[in-house]
Amino acid sequence: MRMAVKLGTSTLTHATGKLNIRRVELLCKVMSDLKNAGHELILISSGAIAMGVGKMNMSGKPADIPTKQALAAVGQCELMYSYDKLFSEYHHTVAQMLVTKDDTRDAQRRENFQNTLFRLLELGALPIVNENDTVATAEIAVGDNDTLGAIVAVNAKADLLVLMSDIEGLYTADPRKDPSAQLVPEVRELTPELMALAGDAGSALGTGGMVTKLKAAGLCMAAGCDMIITNGSRPADLYRIADGELVGTRFYGKKGGAHI
Repeated sequence: MRMAVKLGTSTLTHATGKLNIRRVELLCKVMSDLKNAGHELILISSGAIAMGVGKMNMSGKPADIPTKQALAAVGQCELMYSYDKLFSEYHHTVAQMLVTKDDTRDAQRRENFQNTLFRLLELGALPIVNENDTVATAEIAVGDNDTLGAIVAVNAKADLLVLMSDIEGLYTADPRKDPSAQLVPEVRELTPELMALAGDAGSALGTGGMVTKLKAAGLCMAAGCDMIITNGSRPADLYRIADGELVGTRFYGKKGGAHI
């Protein structure tokens, strides 16, 4: 199975912006084991700006774009150093790919992106993709790495995209405010009623919310790729997902969906 895994900022870091070492070590261990079992993995990683905040000992995420871009430049180094070190312990080679949405909108640039991605997979490397936050501005403003994850999964012709965030999945209401909220385990069609369930607030250091996740689900489903939203605090759940168990909320891709 070709699985794309998107890690949100809240999964990777503490509220301070510093790396959540215990969790990220376990994530890398589990993903390495899944690669050893024969699965192809692509990692879409948020966290560069948040790690820049931590690295520069700032008190919180800045509001202005130039500072965010500068922090992304600092944090991306730290992020890739951590991934390279942790995956190397399990004898896996990582490869950094920094992209913008324009890299997948333009036909020639999309072909170049896909050729590199497919060749990395053929070579057995683990591609780690992130938004090129040092030069992009629109994505920083909206914090839409969930959609980036879907774009990467679709272009990679992945079987499944897993969004690991700070929530169990899609609920009938906001579970942080409504104790009677129920998890929606399976979605086969994105109806207006389901879209209305989405809020728009993300975590303090991240900027994604359920709106961006449902948008990502729509892109995946249209292309025939399944998508799962699950809680990133339990990295071992990736084993259950690889075994086909129902974890979090699963969105089913349309059979015969047209990959890009």
